[in-house]
Amino acid sequence: MDFATWLGRHGQSGRTIEALWDLVGVATLNATASDASLGLAAMVFKTGLLSEPGAADIGWAHVPLGDLHDTLARKALGSAGVRTELRTKVTSISRSASGGWEVDAAGERIGADTVVLAVPQSETHALLPGGVIDDPDRLLDIGTAPILNVHVVYDRKVLRRPFFAALGTPVQWVFDRTESSGLKGGGQYLAVSQSACQDEIDAPVAELRARYLPELERLLPAAPAARACATSSSPGSGQRRSPPPPASDGCAPAPVRTRPACTWPRVDRHRMARDHGGCRAQRHHRRRRGAPRTRPRP
Repeated sequence: MDFATWLGRHGQSGRTIEALWDLVGVATLNATASDASLGLAAMVFKTGLLSEPGAADIGWAHVPLGDLHDTLARKALGSAGVRTELRTKVTSISRSASGGWEVDAAGERIGADTVVLAVPQSETHALLPGGVIDDPDRLLDIGTAPILNVHVVYDRKVLRRPFFAALGTPVQWVFDRTESSGLKGGGQYLAVSQSACQDEIDAPVAELRARYLPELERLLPAAPAARACATSSSPGSGQRRSPPPPASDGCAPAPVRTRPACTWPRVDRHRMARDHGGCRAQRHHRRRRGAPRTRPRP
């Protein structure tokens, strides 16, 4: 059963699902309630909102995410004696004579007791040795759900709060990244974070710019008087969270993250600067109805 059907059977209207359950669910499950598994949604809301008094608190990074997910994580792994190889392609995985695993990568064969494949589902399907999971072809049935971020730099401060969520507008969540980006000079850098945006992942830059800059002006009273002096976008990873399939000892596909939804867009920045009055552009997502409202109000 999908999450929306369950909510409807328990008295939740379509508007309530959109304004409350999807406000949290789209960002955490990367899917609207009608596309989300009831089991996964129950886990997110029970753990994320109800497990303890502060479980629903929202935090955000004051430093670039690369510092957290790469620099600091790699330092901790290195201190623990972990070897990390970047830009290294694994070409095959096979059983060793001793019952462990052998991983061929960049001309080297590495022995391992356990292997975790955290790669796109098509690559997982190609790399998995026979017999590791039942019916490996079902990996190819897993879809993708793109996540994008629209990055907008204004020539002045337009948002007083560190972030906000919006309803009745294509805009989902907006974060102030001025401090973490190191932007100087009195401007403000906002990141519009959009999940489950399958319909707009391939939209032209001009279309995305025309859709989201006016929406930010509607949501932020100070934005109409400001100039968006730079606009760009970055695709995130597509995610489909599913229970891990039965696996043989020591080798299994990672169940959480799957295929990147798209490649990084190629952008002719000089042409875009000419076409958009000195502003650079790239891309972002999603459609709702009604007058926009924000929580908390910026």
